[in-house]
Amino acid sequence: MNEPLKPMQLRRAARLAAIQALYQMDVAQTPSKTVVFEFQNLRFGHEDEPGYVQADEPFFEALVSGVVDSQKEIDPLISDRLSEKWRLSRLDRTLRAILRCATYEMAKRPDVPAKTIIDQYVGLSMDFFEARESGFVNAVLDKMGRDLRADEMSAKSS
Repeated sequence: MNEPLKPMQLRRAARLAAIQALYQMDVAQTPSKTVVFEFQNLRFGHEDEPGYVQADEPFFEALVSGVVDSQKEIDPLISDRLSEKWRLSRLDRTLRAILRCATYEMAKRPDVPAKTIIDQYVGLSMDFFEARESGFVNAVLDKMGRDLRADEMSAKSS
């Protein structure tokens, strides 16, 4: 049996799964409850199953449902931080899913530090893209953090 993952690793796996779920919902127009059910019952599975993935499942579900429930609020938050030449609809679907998850956390999850959100989603973007896109994610999320959590972002690290 493998050593249990740390809470941070479980959350990273949940964030990755949420990005994949949002992508799947976007491409296949699958309802969020169906996708969440699929991940929780087929992809996360059980330890003795091949391809088993361990994740913070309640956090995964909160991310997916939070993005869906808040999309009319979070999409403008993203759009406002894009260059005038870019529209959210023009972005790659995976990039949109990354930014939507991160924006949901930044706007609606004050229990998660802004710098953690930025670090996690920039890291996850590197799983899918090259440095250019990861830099783009970093720039958008840094602007968002400075706007939505100015006090937290300007606080000096101890």
